[in-house]
Amino acid sequence: MYRRGNETDMTEAYFTGLMGSVGYRRKDIARKPVIGIVNSWNDVNPGHRPLKELAEHVKAGVWAGGGTPAEFTVPAPCDGMAQGEGMHYVLPQRDLIAASIETMVEAHGFDGVVFLCSCDKIVPGMLMAAAHLNLPSLFLTAGSMLTYEEGGKTYCTSDLKEAIGKFRDGLIDRKTFDRWQDNMCASGGTCSMYGTANTMGAFLEAIGMAPFGSSTMLFCEGGKIRQARDVGERIVALTKEGRRFRDFVTFEMLVNGIRYVSATGGSTNAVLHLPALAKVLEIPMTLKDFDAIQSAVPVVTKFKPSSPYTIYDFHRAGGVPAVLYSIRNYLDPDVILASEGCSLSEYWNRFDGIVDREVIKTAEEPLAPDGCYGILTGNLAPLGAVVKKTGVEPSMYYHKGRAVVFDSEEEVRDYFVHSTIEPGSVLVVRYEGPKGGPGMRELSIPAAMLVGMGLHTSVAMVTDGRFSGATRGPCIGHVSPEAWEGGPLALVENGDWIEIDINQKSIRLCVDDEELKRRQACVKRPNRPLKGVMAAYRKGVAGAEEGAVWLYRDDLEEQK
Repeated sequence: MYRRGNETDMTEAYFTGLMGSVGYRRKDIARKPVIGIVNSWNDVNPGHRPLKELAEHVKAGVWAGGGTPAEFTVPAPCDGMAQGEGMHYVLPQRDLIAASIETMVEAHGFDGVVFLCSCDKIVPGMLMAAAHLNLPSLFLTAGSMLTYEEGGKTYCTSDLKEAIGKFRDGLIDRKTFDRWQDNMCASGGTCSMYGTANTMGAFLEAIGMAPFGSSTMLFCEGGKIRQARDVGERIVALTKEGRRFRDFVTFEMLVNGIRYVSATGGSTNAVLHLPALAKVLEIPMTLKDFDAIQSAVPVVTKFKPSSPYTIYDFHRAGGVPAVLYSIRNYLDPDVILASEGCSLSEYWNRFDGIVDREVIKTAEEPLAPDGCYGILTGNLAPLGAVVKKTGVEPSMYYHKGRAVVFDSEEEVRDYFVHSTIEPGSVLVVRYEGPKGGPGMRELSIPAAMLVGMGLHTSVAMVTDGRFSGATRGPCIGHVSPEAWEGGPLALVENGDWIEIDINQKSIRLCVDDEELKRRQACVKRPNRPLKGVMAAYRKGVAGAEEGAVWLYRDDLEEQK
């Protein structure tokens, strides 16, 4: 019946014996579905630290449901800790995590899989693995971090990043800065802002792959334990029924999920991860396709740092179900929720949650009418660039300024600390794309410093790298093709005029074609020799406009 441990097959004796050596009985592996519990727990990622305990409750649910749990672990980097040099290694781990799960699950022949994850590259990596394996699958996240209260205000990790800019400009003293460092990251759990971690965790809920409320509730609530046990029982039922990942995560479900993300002002990193997931699902999706999907829905809510509300405020306001209900006319109601065992419309028929309309607006009176992202094109980004327009002050929707050019994140960080940033300028940070960086580093700290220094209303930043999911201000990333591949960003010189028009979805280098041709002949890449995994990554990774897919970039092409 199941993939391994057949009692009548003598060649399974070696497998059965080895499983017995770690405590499994014959009936556990021959007569029950063996459920792989993919745990991304570690001691150095706050979003993942609670997963060690949570896994035990998932396993209890698997046993109670008549299955056999088998836990193994995968890497889980923290983007916040990996700033600077470490950031080269973060995006590559998305595909490495997916590949490590695939190889472990296939090697051991697990019948179903529960994915325990929370943070930026781990959720999408596990989604890519689930799509590729196409086994019965469910997900569970750790829940959100406690916030910090001071002086009648609520703070979380995005406030700490912006505090760097405030301290640099003397807006806060050393004592305050140190106190905030010690307290704003208040506990385990995902940062209580709407960065990539919570965008992707809530996306899991929206597509029915995780229990409702699982990403927004506090990590320490008793409800997390109940959710874990429910997930354990539910995955056994799905496995016995033979209901696989792709039975639920269809094109229609993916569209629903993208529209949910856009309606909530989600992370720009979703514009990398969701097309990458589509590729593994063998669903064609260009950046233009993504834009058409996301711009078709109104924005009904926003969270820190683009609003005063934290993720726990979101939870108390009704969470993901309340948003789905609020934008129900833009969603396919017939999709089936794996976690709930019913269609979305059936769930709505019994939905009786409280919706706080101060936090979550109606689709008829939204915060913005046409999605949270601006997908820009023009002679500076022929294949596209991305900005979270709902995080930009309307006064900066149009900006024309002189370029100040940097060839690395280190250069722009040094400039922030030691030089004067002229209001009106456009900071161009290039050779930080998927190949050029390599690894498409996020410019999280410079972007937050810009806000902390009060320059987000007069200075724009443009890069072939990316930004944190919690970035706000006129920060335009994912410029494609990247400078390393000969993209126009490599041709920009100090003092050039750059015109950004978010309303018109355009970004333009105001230099004539003849001059650009002359510059093209003089372009030289920075000297960045590589060895090991990063050399392999540079050789194989696709552009940002294709989701920066590496190890899974040929999944769709192989099917043609």
